[in-house]
Amino acid sequence: MGLLSLAIWTPIFFGAVLLALGRDDQARTVRWLALIGALAGLLVTLPLYSRFDRGTAAMQFVENTPWIARFNVNYHLGIDGISFWFILLTAFITLVVVISAWEAITERVNQYMGAFLILSGLMIGVFCALDGILFYTFFEATLIPMYLIIGIWGGPKKIYAAFKFFLYTLLGSLLMLIALVFLYTNSGGSFDIATWHKLPLGSTAQTLLFFAFFAAFAVKVPMWPVHTWLPDVHVEAPTGGSAVLAAIMLKLGAYGFLRFSMPIAPDASREWAWLIIALSLIAVIYVGLVAMVQQDMKKLVAYSSVAHMGFVTLGFFIFNSLGVAGGIVQMIAHGFVSAAMFLCIGVLYDRVHSREIASYGGVVNTMPNFAAFAMLFSMANCGLPATAGFVGEWMVILGAVKANFWLGLAAASALIFGAAYTLWMYKRVYLGPVANDKVRQLTDINAREFLMLGLLAIAVLYMGVYPKPFTDIMNVSVDGFLKHVAASKLQN
Repeated sequence: MGLLSLAIWTPIFFGAVLLALGRDDQARTVRWLALIGALAGLLVTLPLYSRFDRGTAAMQFVENTPWIARFNVNYHLGIDGISFWFILLTAFITLVVVISAWEAITERVNQYMGAFLILSGLMIGVFCALDGILFYTFFEATLIPMYLIIGIWGGPKKIYAAFKFFLYTLLGSLLMLIALVFLYTNSGGSFDIATWHKLPLGSTAQTLLFFAFFAAFAVKVPMWPVHTWLPDVHVEAPTGGSAVLAAIMLKLGAYGFLRFSMPIAPDASREWAWLIIALSLIAVIYVGLVAMVQQDMKKLVAYSSVAHMGFVTLGFFIFNSLGVAGGIVQMIAHGFVSAAMFLCIGVLYDRVHSREIASYGGVVNTMPNFAAFAMLFSMANCGLPATAGFVGEWMVILGAVKANFWLGLAAASALIFGAAYTLWMYKRVYLGPVANDKVRQLTDINAREFLMLGLLAIAVLYMGVYPKPFTDIMNVSVDGFLKHVAASKLQN
């Protein structure tokens, strides 16, 4: 078994074992086993970093064996500099989420932890898959554990939110399945994604493929105006579900643009780039304004995720190395920061059982250590220099200015909105005198919560102060990707 298979199947194996432990009286054993599984899932990804060749854009750690031989479907795995960091990010966030749920989840603990570990393996599979059907299988399979996480451990409207999440993402994906079948027939019966990248396709075929993939990936990102499922789902999902959804699952859609839409239909991607850029700017500016008026902390951070992911798609479709690399860096940074923001809300919710901003005020007086962590993550959410939130957005803005000054100016203006809604929320929740008895009775974070937030704080600061290791791995792959996308593949 290769390293990528280990990264995929280690958490799935532990998740399956947890599901077999079916009683709540085994909760203590389940929690420790889940922690061991999440830690093992992270450890098996670490050799990828030391063995990764930064000098080539070719796929590495490739595994390729027949799966469904009759239809030429292979178990084909591999990663390059574009997909590399998402493997480690997924494993890291899974570990943090398992720690976060240690005391918060008291019923069906084995199913909760098992669902997250299985989900972790499936998401890593999406980033590794080099076969179209294998990608689609992993991509759709991630819906099942997340649907259960929302539907079982969610809030009062959890069933509504779970159905909305499932239907939105499934309907978009059905068009992608049609596109995969079309590519299979036009490539002489191959589901190999690299083969599809080389297919000469007509203008009409490229346009139809582009919008078929767009339907699947835009909903997943989510881009405006198909973002409406996200705030409802975040509000109802348990804290860990919100953290994984924002940190990893949204990235599956953005990654799909890089692996399918742009390299398979490069001419259509360039032709319709104006549309993606327009939708991205609406997400960055308009959705940022919508976030300002939210009274629910989770809904505010959910809308901020839509705005931050707008930077990602903007960076991709300006077609220069700063923009594309900046978009990937922003995806990684948003993974750290959004997970931290939702976990901070979870810490408060576990104590007060309210996400309404009006229920708080003066938290810094009773939870000074926690308020310091929350301040760091709020600053990162604003894009403060020396935090992870700054690096990707700054690269995208530079790339946008390089493409068009006014485009860069419009994107940069969004940083003002990000600072406005984040700092206003922080002011009302944390600063000032103690607002009520519930806040007065709060106790500061314990050692487990300190560890959980400390791990994310280290990641946010390290990436903000020294982003070079992140960009070094992706640079060669990004350059190769842009050369491929720049070459026309229209049929003569």
